[in-house]
Amino acid sequence: MWKKMGFEEEAVVELINSDFRDLSVAANQLANHVVKLGGIGFGASFFGLIAAIAAIYLLILDRTNWRTNILTALLIPYIFFSLPSIIFAVFRGEIGKWIAVIAVVLRLFIPRHFPDWLELPGALILLIVVAPSLFANTFRNDIVGVVVCLIIACYLLQEHIRASGGFRNSFTKAHGISNSIGIILLLVYPIWALVVILF
Repeated sequence: MWKKMGFEEEAVVELINSDFRDLSVAANQLANHVVKLGGIGFGASFFGLIAAIAAIYLLILDRTNWRTNILTALLIPYIFFSLPSIIFAVFRGEIGKWIAVIAVVLRLFIPRHFPDWLELPGALILLIVVAPSLFANTFRNDIVGVVVCLIIACYLLQEHIRASGGFRNSFTKAHGISNSIGIILLLVYPIWALVVILF
């Protein structure tokens, strides 16, 4: 009886090891296919999403008690140019039109109920909805949009360092660290996208 159980345990262990080897081969093949099909272009889309989230994070920080002296209105065109195509298409469609209509109606007819912190997000939705196709389709997916994002990110980083009182202070003050990380994340997307476009 004991010999039989030992044999069954060995068979189970062998089956599990075989399954793990098969999973390892499948994972390697999946990674190879993703690199071949998506390549570094997938990285640009992913970094675009991270950059858009970082820009939204900086907008939220600016509307709270972490106010800074940097020009956060520049984050609106940055988000416009870096937003991934799927999300951009959703906001450019019927959903964005409805949000824009509601924002305009609230702003025009009930301005007391339209909070100040909704000004920039409302401007972003309006920009996405009404932008001509030259901007929305051509410049967004071209080197022009990437260069605009790079210029905005560099300007915001320079302004943040100056407002903090120097490079060291921008990384040592409590609110400076979160803003610095957000702005550095803004730099990652255009640099990666330029590498993808140029090479």
